[in-house]
Amino acid sequence: MKDFENVRFYIGPMSKNIVDSVINFCNSEKVSIGLIPSRRQIEYNNGYVNGWNTHCFSAYVRNRSTNVILQRDHGGPHQGSDIDDGKESYTRDVESKFDLIHIDPWKKCQDPHLALQETIDGIRHCESINSDCLYEVGTEQAIFQYSSRTFEKFLKQLKEELGPLFEKIKYAVVQSGTGIQATNNTGIFDKQRFAKMIKICKNYGLLSKEHNGDYLTNEQIKTRFDFGLDAINIAPEFGVLETKYILYAMKNDEESINKFFELCYESKKWEKWLTPDFVQRANTFYNDPTLLANLSNIKNIITEVSGHYVFSSKEFAELKQKLNKNVDTIIQGFVYRKLKDLQCTIK
Repeated sequence: MKDFENVRFYIGPMSKNIVDSVINFCNSEKVSIGLIPSRRQIEYNNGYVNGWNTHCFSAYVRNRSTNVILQRDHGGPHQGSDIDDGKESYTRDVESKFDLIHIDPWKKCQDPHLALQETIDGIRHCESINSDCLYEVGTEQAIFQYSSRTFEKFLKQLKEELGPLFEKIKYAVVQSGTGIQATNNTGIFDKQRFAKMIKICKNYGLLSKEHNGDYLTNEQIKTRFDFGLDAINIAPEFGVLETKYILYAMKNDEESINKFFELCYESKKWEKWLTPDFVQRANTFYNDPTLLANLSNIKNIITEVSGHYVFSSKEFAELKQKLNKNVDTIIQGFVYRKLKDLQCTIK
C-alpha cells in the first residue's frame, strides 16, 4: 500500500525528460512523487507526450521505479481530445494499474448534482474492473468554481450514495482562488475559503489536493502546507522550464527559434494559456506582414507556454538534433534541482 500521506507533489509529465527526472529523483532521494498525465498528454489512443499510450507509459514508469505514484489527472467525460463519455479511458487506466484516478466530470457537468451522479458512475465503473484503484474527486476552479458549502454538500452526498466505497476516495480537490495565465499564477489567494475546504476534507477523512500550483514561490507553497494542505499539482511550469532552456540553447540560431515558434503557433495550444485580447493581437500580427516587427515578444511568450506540446513532433526532433548532444542531460539536471527545491518547502 502506497503511503499517500507523505506524497506532497504531483508533477505533470510534460515530456520524457520530466518523467525521467521524476523517476531518477524518487529513486535517488528515496521519496514518492506522483506523475499526473491528463488525457490529452497520454491516452489509450493518442497523446502528445513521447508517443506513449496509457499502457506503454505505465509500463515505462513501473519498470524503472516503485516510488512513483501514477495518477490519471482529469479523467472522465469531455476531458480528452474528443468529446466522449470517458469510460474507455477509465477502463484503460485501471487496466494499466494506475494508483489513482481523478474522477472529473465537471467539464461536462456544470451542475453539482449532475457532477455527483457522474462521479459515482465513474467510481463504480472503475471498481468493476480493478478494485485496487483509489480516487480523487472534485475539480479546479478554472473548470468549475464551487463554494466551501457546495463542496461539503458534494462530499456528504458522495458518502451517502457510495457507502463503504467512499473509503476508496483518497483525495478531494480544494480551491484557493488562484489559477494560471501565461507563466504566472493569478488570482487572489483566499485563505478563509482555502482553510474551510481543507477542514472539510479532514472531516470526511480525505486528503486535500490543490491544482495549479505552478509559478508559486517556495514560501507560497509552504504557506499552503502550513494551512494543512496535503498535496499540490504542478504541471505546465515544468514544460516551460524545459522550453526556456531549449530557447537558450538555440540563442545563436535564429532560424531554429523561428521554426520552433512556427510549430508552437500552428499547434494553437498556446491559446489556452493566454487572454482573448492577447490571442487576437497575436493572430493579427501574425497574419499582417506590416506588423511583424511587433511580434518578437509575442513570439517568445507563445513558444514558452506551448513548446512542450510539440516536443514529440518530427519537425522539433530535427531542430533538437542541432543542439548540444547533452541537452537532455542538462534539462534533467534543471528539473532534478527544481524537485529538490520543492522538497525543501516541507522540511
